[in-house]
Amino acid sequence: MRIFFIGFGQAGGKIVDMFIEQDRKLGKNSFRAITVNTARTDLMGLKHIDLKDRILIGQTVVKGHGVGTDNAAGAKITMDESDSILSAIDHRGTHDVDAFMIVAGLGGGTGSGGTPVLVRQLRKVYHEPVYVLGILPAPEEGRLYSLNAARSLATLIKEADNTFIFDNSAWKNEGESVKSAFSRLNDEVVRRFGVLFRAGEVGKAGVGEMVVDSSEIINTLRGGGISTVGYAIAAVTGARGKKSVSGLFGGIAGSFRKREANEEVLLGEDRTAKIISLVRRAMLGRLTLPCDFSTAERALVLVAGPPDELDRKGSRRPKAGLKRILQGSR
Repeated sequence: MRIFFIGFGQAGGKIVDMFIEQDRKLGKNSFRAITVNTARTDLMGLKHIDLKDRILIGQTVVKGHGVGTDNAAGAKITMDESDSILSAIDHRGTHDVDAFMIVAGLGGGTGSGGTPVLVRQLRKVYHEPVYVLGILPAPEEGRLYSLNAARSLATLIKEADNTFIFDNSAWKNEGESVKSAFSRLNDEVVRRFGVLFRAGEVGKAGVGEMVVDSSEIINTLRGGGISTVGYAIAAVTGARGKKSVSGLFGGIAGSFRKREANEEVLLGEDRTAKIISLVRRAMLGRLTLPCDFSTAERALVLVAGPPDELDRKGSRRPKAGLKRILQGSR
């Protein structure tokens, strides 16, 4: 899936910078990106986004110092300079893009105010779906941050083709400061959504017999609303040694990973049972946004890994169980 990322504000810029870092480490060319901010220092702190793709807006208003928590100012600046943002996106190339993904912290002024405006502008110009990955602030970040997030989210649900949410408060450990948790939380965001957005990629083993491609992801997300993602990993050991596997469930992801040499490896496990267990742990584990998954309108299961470990029956049974859950919730 070819995603055009737009990092909006400080949090969004950092996360998109990490997505590009991941893309380069894997030797892929699936992602392209720009970052947009009202604060010059935030843009200069990025490491993997090219300088020409770092867009500073609002220079005549805030002189490159940011808008703070003033989301009204963030919205106005974005509207006034939407043409320059769209021009930067067009210059980067959009002819082969499957979807746009705006990543933003919904508590700060630039991200919470500007993101709904940019979503609206993108949907006017492009036919591709426009998604948002919004980061909800933890309560201890302040009441104003929470108020900004509530206002922004209410608008995004109406404007975006779908909105993914990552709730910082659900992921911060007890007693841990938000500042010290940011790096770990951002890693979680990139790990989970990286699996989803790489669905359908062709690896050395070729194309799989059953492939989740971009059209299936887009169909799952069609209709708007809010989506949440779960994730789980499990070790596998095949005849050729230790390998890694990943999996995702329509908002819920699972991944088999390579065991370290000193970790215990259980042999002789049934592959079907392992995949079912993996998907179950992804569903019942920690979601990016805690919710009752039985109320979901639709879901997608994605499991990826060594071909020898991917059992067809193991893929069908979780899907059948999910179908019963979704039908029972309507």
